[in-house]
Amino acid sequence: MEQTPLAGIGRLASSRQLHIALATAVFLIYPFLVSDYFIDIAFYFGIYTLLGLSLNIVLGEVGLFDLGHAGFYAIGAYTTAILNTKFGIPILVLLPLSALAAALFAYVVCSPVIHLQGDYLLIVTLGMGEIVRLALINNPFDLTGGPNGVYGIDFPSLGPWLVIDSSLEYYFLIWLIVGLTILGLTKLQDSRIGRAWNYIREDETAANANGIDSRSYKLLAFVMGAALAGVAGNVYASKLMCVSPESFTFWESCLMFCIVLIGGMGSIPGVIIGAAFIGLFPEIFRPFAMYRMLIFGSAMMLMMMFRPGGVWPRKRGAVKYESLLGGTGRTDA
Repeated sequence: MEQTPLAGIGRLASSRQLHIALATAVFLIYPFLVSDYFIDIAFYFGIYTLLGLSLNIVLGEVGLFDLGHAGFYAIGAYTTAILNTKFGIPILVLLPLSALAAALFAYVVCSPVIHLQGDYLLIVTLGMGEIVRLALINNPFDLTGGPNGVYGIDFPSLGPWLVIDSSLEYYFLIWLIVGLTILGLTKLQDSRIGRAWNYIREDETAANANGIDSRSYKLLAFVMGAALAGVAGNVYASKLMCVSPESFTFWESCLMFCIVLIGGMGSIPGVIIGAAFIGLFPEIFRPFAMYRMLIFGSAMMLMMMFRPGGVWPRKRGAVKYESLLGGTGRTDA
């Protein structure tokens, strides 16, 4: 009996749900089987996953080169640190404020340069990230603590009945945020905005000719990516209870870039794999830590040679122009 396309789609959906259920079960059981040290490793894996997802919006969905993403990460972390230590605002209340501060910063600094493309945009974003780091070192208005940073950040809490102060609780906090982020980004990929981003990435001139405001959509990608990086900065700052400029160097931006490229541009499962490579392998192979740069460089070269689409490249199916442009229902693979 001939199978219908709907039957194939149903099997694919069932398989995806099974994979999600298995992954959820693993993440729920894992922290109860290992020590606090390995729980902390999984926490930083979650931080890198969230940062990778934030850069994936800019690099993977729209195809814009951004080597200053650590600057947005720093804005979120320092917003949390300064407002908490100086004004006593709870960390969880600062979670959306950190996202807003990083998003606002991205809007202000990216608006004048969003028209740039390729290497030109990459150099500008690289400089932007370094400007943020140097500004933090110079301690503007006596807020950032200079090279020493800001210390004495509180644990996340909402009154005495909810205080997150253990490795296990931080683990569940970061992966809850990652899970909600993945859910939202999955929906966004299939939305009008997600399709517009993909059209711009493939051919910006054609997208503009069909009525897509590429400038606004590209700026939106930077703002949304920065907001997620700001959230990661908030959780990171509260976990360490301190922040300093050395945590937001150019190397951090490079690691985020590697996460997206190794995993697969635009691929959410790929970002998780890339974050595992960046966040977990250095711990597993700690005796070879001095060769980390060599290993990362070799991995990038091999990826570009044999799997330029990444370990788990995104499969892009047919899409309808009518929902985006108001056309006649024409589709394109």
